[in-house]
Amino acid sequence: MSSENSSQSPEQQLRKPRVAVVFGGRSSEHAISVVTAGAVLRSIDRTKYDVLPIGITTDGRWALTADDPERMAIADRTLPSVEGIAESTDGGVVLSVDPGNREVLYSEPGSVPKALGEVDVVFPVLHGPYGEDGTLQGLLELSGVPYVGAGVLASAVGQDKEYMKRVFTSFGLPVGPYLVIRPREWERASGEGTAAEGALARGKIMDFAAEHGWPLFVKPARAGSSMGITKVDGPEGLDGAIAEARRHDPKILIESLLRGREIECGVLEFEDGPRASVPAEIPPVTAHDFYDFEAKYIDSATGLVPAPLTEEQTAEVRRLAVEAFEAVSCEGLVRADFFLTEDGEFVINEINTMPGFTPISMYPRMWQESGVGYPELVDRLIQAALRRPTGLR
Repeated sequence: MSSENSSQSPEQQLRKPRVAVVFGGRSSEHAISVVTAGAVLRSIDRTKYDVLPIGITTDGRWALTADDPERMAIADRTLPSVEGIAESTDGGVVLSVDPGNREVLYSEPGSVPKALGEVDVVFPVLHGPYGEDGTLQGLLELSGVPYVGAGVLASAVGQDKEYMKRVFTSFGLPVGPYLVIRPREWERASGEGTAAEGALARGKIMDFAAEHGWPLFVKPARAGSSMGITKVDGPEGLDGAIAEARRHDPKILIESLLRGREIECGVLEFEDGPRASVPAEIPPVTAHDFYDFEAKYIDSATGLVPAPLTEEQTAEVRRLAVEAFEAVSCEGLVRADFFLTEDGEFVINEINTMPGFTPISMYPRMWQESGVGYPELVDRLIQAALRRPTGLR
């Protein structure tokens, strides 16, 4: 966006900045996005900002929702949804793609569209495809509206674990062994192609297992919140694990087991550049085979903050977290996940360009321990977005 478009009008300077919190979405992480939005809405300083909550339903409709964080929490192991808090089952929110017009409209069938006012910044707390993967960010770039978090490319790379790992490798960051099975390969392996094609795909997986050993982790290449991940102890569990991963994404990733400790570190954009938080450790979860969705969100498994590391280890993981942030050209925030292997080396597993902000999420907990409380964290992210122009930068 040009400098003249990024400057505020006199009317904008007289009112509080308006923040549209956009959440929900079409991915399998819909419910966690709703929970995250509830926590963000609860913490935004209403004396400093006007707030407009906009939910995206599971079928992609943009809806006005109640500004009611209490209805956006997990209750009695029941996950919330945008459909449950939408003000109308028929009405929809429309954001202009004209970069000179930040007006938001609301329309219902048979009615004249209603203007909801201009939006100054969008806080997109969507997780997974159709929101965290650069698609929403591209829409906001076309609309000329600043937004919290990574841009189009960084969001896309941060969502696709294959290309994320390729970028890390090109920057010299340590990455564990992995194998990618693309949609056509497995479809052929499942009987839609020739026997030779099917044998080739299965053979790749068996060769990977022969080299790196069982168990393997089978996961969707472009999902988060531990959705669709299965730990596979032998060949007999492979087909079921791949079917589960492909429910979330037709492209799958197979990773070897890295024996060691799970360490996380948050990165936040300050005025002088990105800084890393104190790290956290995810201890072994005895009630679960690994740190899966239920352990994270339903059974509220908690991490150790700060992680019990040496000063040298703490400094190293913080350095690597900022390097990962810079390698992918991220903005705003990132949670970087590592393994500290048995030989004392850090291996980066992945980054999350829009980590969870639920009350039990590790990202805000790490920053709380680093001296940045939840309300200040939310404010810093909004201010960083307002400082940045849209467009090439």
